[in-house]
Parts: sequence; C-alpha cells; structure tokens
Amino acid sequence: MVFAQVIDPVALSLGPVQIHWYGVIMGTAALLGLWVAILEGKKHGLDSELFLDMMIWVIPAAIVGARLYYVGFEWDYYARHPEDIIAVWKGGLAIHGGLIGALIAGAVFVRKRGVPFLQIADIVAPSIILGQAIGRWGNFINQEAHGGEVTREFLEGLHLPGWLIDQMNIQGVYYHPTFLYESLWNLAGVAILLLLRKWNPRRGEIFFSYLIWYSMGRFFIEGLRTDSLTFDGPGWLASLLNTLWSPMRILFEPGMMMDGNIRIAQLMSFLLVIFGIAMIVIRRVRGQAKEPYLETKDSVAG
Repeated sequence: MVFAQVIDPVALSLGPVQIHWYGVIMGTAALLGLWVAILEGKKHGLDSELFLDMMIWVIPAAIVGARLYYVGFEWDYYARHPEDIIAVWKGGLAIHGGLIGALIAGAVFVRKRGVPFLQIADIVAPSIILGQAIGRWGNFINQEAHGGEVTREFLEGLHLPGWLIDQMNIQGVYYHPTFLYESLWNLAGVAILLLLRKWNPRRGEIFFSYLIWYSMGRFFIEGLRTDSLTFDGPGWLASLLNTLWSPMRILFEPGMMMDGNIRIAQLMSFLLVIFGIAMIVIRRVRGQAKEPYLETKDSVAG
C-alpha cells in the first residue's frame, strides 16, 4: 500500500507553473536572515543596501554550491537522470555545499566593497543559522532528511503535534524527525550567538562559534539519518567518527548507510569544529584578534 503525503509539497498551482512549499520556505528563510543582518549591520554603521547587494551575490552562489555538492556525490543517479540536476524543488541541497558557495561569493563581494570579511561574517552568522533552522522545514514537507524507523509511540512520547507525527509516516513507516532535531538545535544556536554579541568578543569569533555550534549538532544528528551522502574511506577514520558518535547509542541506534563507511556531513562537521576552535585559539595567540566585534567608545579608547 502506498501512502500519500499528508502535506501537498505544491503550495500553489498557476496553470503549468507550480510553486513548491520547499521554495517558499527557503525564500522565507533568506528574507528573515536578511532582515536580521540588516538590523545588526546598522549598529556597525553599515547601510542596508550593502546586505541587499550581498544577497544578490550570496543566495544564487549558495543554491548553486549546495546543488553541485549534492549532485557531485550522487553522480551515479544524476548521470542517468540529467533532467533532475536542476530540480531543486525536489530537495537535494547540501548545506555544506551551500555554505562553501556562500562564503566564496561573500568573500569576493566584501573584497570589492572594501569591508573586512570577518566583520561581515560575524554580523551574518546568526542569520545563516536562522535560515538553516527554517530551511529544514522544507525537508519536512518533502518527507526527506529523516532518520531511521521509530514507532508512533516514540513520536508521541516527544509530545509532537499530530500533524507532524502524521507527516513522518512515509509509506506506513514512522521515522525519526531529524529535520526537527536540527531545526531546534539551530534555533538554540541563534540565541547563543545573539547572547555572545553582548559580550563583545573579538572579531571573527561569533562566526567561528557558529561553525562550532552548528557542526557539533550536525555531527550527532547526521548519524541518525538514513540518506547521508557517504564514501568509502580508511578504516581508522570511520572508527574515529563512530567512536565520537558512540555516546548517542545510549538512547539511539545509528541510521543505516546504503553504501560507504563514512558520512560526508559528519566528516565535514568534525573538521569544521576543529577549524573553528583552532582559528579562535591561533588568532588570539598570534595577536591577530585585536578588533572587538562592535567598536564602542571604550574599545576605541582602549
């Protein structure tokens, strides 16, 4: 028996044109993130047009990067179905690819405008993780990016609303709502980064803290998923990642991997945590982190 999706992925049909909820949600995430960045940019004396112009660069680059990253690791399928390469409304946008694309485009943009990259990165970090928190609900609509099988009783035990539980019923089987776990983790990250601003850390440290926080959550949540992009790597690396994830086994079983022994998102997350911590420590030891996040009269005088 085949079960239809509870929520129609098409939000609106205008003749042959279909507007998908996935696109609506991603667009909403981008606009809310832009609004938050503009509000914070004003505290730094930066005009809103800077962020509007940057969005024109960054959003397309993020979408292209996210899609190329996903397609590249799933090339066996897309080589046989090239017509699906541009079908982003079906899902298949890898966040790490989007982050790479956005950072490259953002770096080029701020260089042209003569604005310090880390200053802008700090300002937009909460916007990025807010967008990620909202964007995960696009996966919910498409019934993708979920974890392994669970019972309805398990989901009810999480005190989830019925409509969310029903949407996690895919062809008669209930699954871990990993999209929800990551969305909530990212919302907590928004709050943490906003609080971190009040302590006026060194320039770059809000952005590096974003990398650390997001990547920690993604590492552990990714281990529950059944649709991870994977590859065959050295046994020692697979063993290391499995050992780091092992505390999760107290409550959960890892999601099955169709092939490969290393989840790419877990490896990327592990490396980004190390990178974020290393950049904070190295920049402080070398005296490179002198500028405060927000220059005040006291910081300028000091």
